[in-house]
Amino acid sequence: MHLFKNSNLMNSFIRDPSAVIGAVLMILFLFCAVFAPMLAPMDPYDLKNIDLSNFLFSPAWMDAGNLHFPLGTDDQGRGILSNILYGLRTSLLVGFSAVAVSSTIGIVMGMLAGYYGGILDALVMRVADTVFSFSTTLLAILLLGVFESRNIWTVVFAICIAGWVKYARTIRGSVLEVKENAYITAAKASGAKDFRILFKHILPNAMPPIMVLMAVDLAVVIMLEATLSFLGVGVPITEPSLGMMIAIGKNYIYAGMWWMVAFPGLTLILLVVAINLFSDWFRDEMNPRLARRN
Repeated sequence: MHLFKNSNLMNSFIRDPSAVIGAVLMILFLFCAVFAPMLAPMDPYDLKNIDLSNFLFSPAWMDAGNLHFPLGTDDQGRGILSNILYGLRTSLLVGFSAVAVSSTIGIVMGMLAGYYGGILDALVMRVADTVFSFSTTLLAILLLGVFESRNIWTVVFAICIAGWVKYARTIRGSVLEVKENAYITAAKASGAKDFRILFKHILPNAMPPIMVLMAVDLAVVIMLEATLSFLGVGVPITEPSLGMMIAIGKNYIYAGMWWMVAFPGLTLILLVVAINLFSDWFRDEMNPRLARRN
């Protein structure tokens, strides 16, 4: 721990205000998502808690008698604050799950293609090129249209099928460069198995660009989930979602119920900006050219 506190990485992080702000916001949002059942005034998706007499209450500072719903309520009488806290859980769960699964698939496929080359490389790259030729959002919508019923995991699956390509292409390029180094040749000469060479020697040295891509892709996936839910093809209406909250709220915004869109929209913006602030700093730190310049 002492070495970490005095490392160049930590010193660089502390000297970058935007990275610190991004990290603090990310930790705050993650805390709110994990402890949503304890922090939220109500469980907005428990039917026993829904009271239609609370229909479209204004935020507390606009209605002094509405202290139980500080950010107002939606068209079902659910508290906007509770909806946001539970919606954060969905956004972060989909984001982290999709990035973890798609990066794993892409890393394995890209490493095998780059290391063995030949027909396997050509096949993987042609499949990747085919998937990459489609818009990620359009491909996810097409895949979700196949399922008779949707849930969080079908959304994760659709995003992974559309998102593994970038990881495969990135890791393949790194493998093609790393596998020509002398220590890889020495490992082969010593009789090391391909599995050991791939995961002990090549993967650790090819991971920096993948780690940067994962950090950046987290914000992209969260926005994609919100977009799919906004369009009505993401998580089902029985699940909390920031995108769905915005979609429902837009029907009431011209009637003056601006809080139904403003608060979930602001939360989504702050979450994505926080991730981007941190990932920008992380990308610069993982870039060896910038590191040498500094």
